[in-house]
Amino acid sequence: MTSTPSRIHATTILAVRRDQRTVLAGDGQVTLGAVVVKRGARKIRRLYNGKVLAGFAGSAADSFALFARFEAKLDEYRGNLERSAVELAKDWRVDRALRRLEAMLIVADPRSMYLLSGTGDLIEPDEGIIGIGSGGAFAQAAAKALARATTLDARAIAESSMQVAAELCIYTNSSLTIEEL
Repeated sequence: MTSTPSRIHATTILAVRRDQRTVLAGDGQVTLGAVVVKRGARKIRRLYNGKVLAGFAGSAADSFALFARFEAKLDEYRGNLERSAVELAKDWRVDRALRRLEAMLIVADPRSMYLLSGTGDLIEPDEGIIGIGSGGAFAQAAAKALARATTLDARAIAESSMQVAAELCIYTNSSLTIEEL
């Protein structure tokens, strides 16, 4: 059975921007079918001399291939996040090998954040909050509610929201990696 990006059962990645701070949070669980095989995986990376954050959901091998491609685009376009994301999305749409990858990325810098999907989608969230992976919708909903109803900073919103996702999604755990710009 082939999964589509909207049905990835792999992880939870959440991006939150608030008050000139950008945070990416990811859980550490890796599953193989119904078995947890790792609890402390790092699914978020700092790229381009620490100026860009990227997080993945989906097949680990596919995600590492995408990290490498995206990092090459960042180098090619001298750290321009938007241009790099657009060019990777274009490649993803037309390259036969890339189209078969089962992964999604969130990429962010201090000014912008984008979701890139295996269908070549490139989405910039309206409210500076986006989630991907099997628990992404839970984390995103919690983050939007916290952002609207509290004065918590981006990191606190991301941490709390990821804890909600870990309580609801069986493919998400509470072993978090959090990176901030």
